[in-house]
Amino acid sequence: MMGRDVGMTARRSEIDAESFVEAARAAVPALAADAARTEADRRVSDASLAAARAAGAFTLAAPRDAGGVEADLATRVRVLAELGRGCPSTAWIVATTAETKIALRPALTGQAHAEVFADPDAVLCASARPGRATAVPGGLRVGGRWGYASGCEHATWALLVAQVHDDEDGPARPVVVVVPTERLSVDRDWHVSGLCGTGSHSLVGDDVLVPGSHVLEMSRLAGGPPNVAMALGLFAPLLGAARGALDVVAAALGQRPPPGPGYDGLVEFPGAQQYFAEATHHIDSAEQRMLRIAETLDAVPPGERLAPQERSRLRMDLLSAMRECRRAFDDLLDLHGASGFTTTNPLQRFWRDFAVGSRHVQFSSYVVAQDYGRLLLGAGDAVSAVL
Repeated sequence: MMGRDVGMTARRSEIDAESFVEAARAAVPALAADAARTEADRRVSDASLAAARAAGAFTLAAPRDAGGVEADLATRVRVLAELGRGCPSTAWIVATTAETKIALRPALTGQAHAEVFADPDAVLCASARPGRATAVPGGLRVGGRWGYASGCEHATWALLVAQVHDDEDGPARPVVVVVPTERLSVDRDWHVSGLCGTGSHSLVGDDVLVPGSHVLEMSRLAGGPPNVAMALGLFAPLLGAARGALDVVAAALGQRPPPGPGYDGLVEFPGAQQYFAEATHHIDSAEQRMLRIAETLDAVPPGERLAPQERSRLRMDLLSAMRECRRAFDDLLDLHGASGFTTTNPLQRFWRDFAVGSRHVQFSSYVVAQDYGRLLLGAGDAVSAVL
């Protein structure tokens, strides 16, 4: 495992992609050992957070001038998938932190940039739920309730949306504010059946002063990566969950008795071999789709964007990868049998994490398909905000 000294900021930019992937892979046993605690506590355990940090995972999207790596998308998703193999919730927090850092890297300047990126290992969180804001000399006073703030209990800074009313009779103007989480409170309202450990609770604030240096117009964030890049980053921990489930079933096959005479164990039974092979193939295929999408996006020159139809095609390809993982889960659950659903068996936790995560708004299949159909048929522009 890449030790903490290798992960120090002075050397991280010199480490190649394989070193990060190998470090993430080495962290899997520690993450798996604490995954049940992470789920029960509804927040990533301190041990799991430390393991992810020791692997350098939180620096991957931090700016180079602050000791980060600014790794490409292909490297990030490979690392996230490895972490998800041990604990999808921990990997999800690494993913959402990365997306927040990527959004803020070019948008923040001066003292605000220095403050937010003072620690490249820091967890950041975000919420698109709008709060309220009032203009005051030097900045804004904001308040509200911002839900789905994954990792907020570990985060040092939060990227939040607020509505400013410049004119009482006019429409509100949305802005982004970057607020230290110590000035907010956490309402632990994340009660779900999967990805419990992401701690996607609500942040609450009232009359919080945000200096103008930490207020961003939406246009400042508009030039970032396309939404499909964010979706791919969130998919990677779910691919990891499928890999983790495959690991569990592989171990179980060697210990289970066969369903009939003539075989020494289930691992020798032809039907079991077929199911396991098909599940493995589906997951391998999903991973290849993920990497092809990442490589396509990484190849886009800075300042340029793919055409809407091409972005839509990539989102359809991502949905195909998600469906392949879902098929693999069905095969693996059938192969393992009912004991896979006991509360102490990690298989059922991987399944629940995947089931919940794959229903994130970024993966709304009917919306993605509608966009692609409209663009293919020349029936108009895409109608959703996820493209």
